[in-house]
Amino acid sequence: MKRFFTLFAVGALISSFALFASIDEVISGMKAGNSAEVARFFDNTVEINMPEKSNSYSKSQAELVLKDFFTTNTVKGFEVLHKGENSGSQYCIGTLVTRNGSFRTTIFMKQKGDKQLLQEITFENK
Repeated sequence: MKRFFTLFAVGALISSFALFASIDEVISGMKAGNSAEVARFFDNTVEINMPEKSNSYSKSQAELVLKDFFTTNTVKGFEVLHKGENSGSQYCIGTLVTRNGSFRTTIFMKQKGDKQLLQEITFENK
């Protein structure tokens, strides 16, 4: 019985690490302004909200929209203000600092099967 609880605890620890590993990788992609790194976690459709346009895009379209955003707004850094988890979903609120100004950025990911997939990114002028 003790062995069962030890295995259960180790499994839970690994699962929680894997849960936050994906959002941390998205954050790393944001810090680098790397749309391909962020797009690795896109679901089949992704909602992207920006000051000038908002829409739901296919995975490939969303990567192009994000790449264009990063090209227009060269990323200088990303500061995490808050990161959390709720019922298997992950979220992050931060400040994306670019050559053209700062954006309050919200990232929302949802558990689908055994993966965390990015559902929505919102960029708001600060």
